[in-house]
Amino acid sequence: MKSYSIKELLEKQPVGEPVEVNGWVKTFRSNRFIALNDGSTIHNLQCVVDFENFDETLLKQISTGAALKISGTLVESQGKGQSVEIQSTDVFVHGTADPETYPIQPKKHSLEFLREKAHLRVRTNTFSAVMRVRSALSFAIHSYFQQNGFYYMHAPIITGSDAEGAGEMFRVTTLDDKNPPVDEQGKVDYSEDFFGKETNLTVSGQLEAETYAMALGKVYTFGPTFRAENSNTSRHLAEFWMIEPEVAFNDLDANMDLAEDFIKWIIQYVLDNCGDDLEFLEKRLLDEEKSKPQAERSEMSLTEKLKFVVENNFKRVSYTEAIDILRNSKPNKKKKFQYPIDAWGADLQSEHERFLVEKHFKCPVILFDYPANIKAFYMRLNEDGKTVRAMDVLFPGIGEIVGGSQREERLDVLQDKIKALNIDEKELWWYLDLRRFGTATHSGFGLGFERMVQFTTGMGNIRDVIPYPRTPQNAEF
Repeated sequence: MKSYSIKELLEKQPVGEPVEVNGWVKTFRSNRFIALNDGSTIHNLQCVVDFENFDETLLKQISTGAALKISGTLVESQGKGQSVEIQSTDVFVHGTADPETYPIQPKKHSLEFLREKAHLRVRTNTFSAVMRVRSALSFAIHSYFQQNGFYYMHAPIITGSDAEGAGEMFRVTTLDDKNPPVDEQGKVDYSEDFFGKETNLTVSGQLEAETYAMALGKVYTFGPTFRAENSNTSRHLAEFWMIEPEVAFNDLDANMDLAEDFIKWIIQYVLDNCGDDLEFLEKRLLDEEKSKPQAERSEMSLTEKLKFVVENNFKRVSYTEAIDILRNSKPNKKKKFQYPIDAWGADLQSEHERFLVEKHFKCPVILFDYPANIKAFYMRLNEDGKTVRAMDVLFPGIGEIVGGSQREERLDVLQDKIKALNIDEKELWWYLDLRRFGTATHSGFGLGFERMVQFTTGMGNIRDVIPYPRTPQNAEF
């Protein structure tokens, strides 16, 4: 007797053959119909038991959440809702689930409740669909870069440098927290720490990726990053995954080309390979939006939104042009923006980014040439001395999804910028070496993986697209 996954069985449908499946009970109706799911697909498999031929003690063990192995014959279903079902000849209970205490019962649960049960929430349709899409996106990302001549580089998770310069980092230390060693000034003496210096969890693998790009040509990182930003919003996590390609000899235009091509490719992959899950998530989103006021509802369904990105050319607009559009826009003039735009140099908020994408251009937008003082030190200074060769990719419903730049390849300019920002040059001696030995134009960007999963699945909160969310005051599991 051949053992199948439910996905395989529903695709092959070997009607008339003896088959075996394993999975968890979703529902057990009328002491006869078991809806079984093994996580391989959004669809359940109906398994029919003739209760007169089964021991009553066994039947009592079959409840929502129980793990079973079912053997029988696959037959065409007479009932509605499924094309095939198993006429069960044998049921083995791997493990029971007490109906009194098992929390994922077959009813609607709030996302807040399910976050408290993150170890079991993936057994719900919503979270199993989200996590299968997340897995497909991960595979698509690696596939894209591997097919396009990139090398996968593992950037360090523990680092002594702050790539973003924001100082929001988690410290890594083995010093005694009650009695740490101190220096002559009375400050903690990190020379006695494990690494002999102050170290943190990385906020980005970009700086290290640059060093590898300047030897291997095209590289990408895909790993966990950490921000100690005390931000309790639906868009922020303290631990999240980042994809960061870096390419030697690429200028900003080539960088924008790469970002657009990459994003379209991975979204198309999900459209081609996750149809059932997207269909379920789209219906879920539609039901959720019915409870919102008309003005807050999305104008596009989930798949329309994904196709909108794949089928439209991304509009490329300078920051200066974008500021003019926003300043003269109706929402700004009528004071509808929470953060009014009054002058060049303002840092754009999500509401501004979404206005440009959803209302003004009606397509994804790439903004470029931002004011130097609102961007990181490593971005290449333009000839005007005021702007840098930065770029952000803006999406409907989400705002910024990618941030990148052409990197500053001129040693003297980079040193001046580091000095102006009071960054210790000694900490970045190795990064400056790239500009001393064989410097060249190079560019890259970062894509927050969870934001891409959010966009692709239509989930409103970033905590619902990562297995175990890490946020302020929350590191459960």
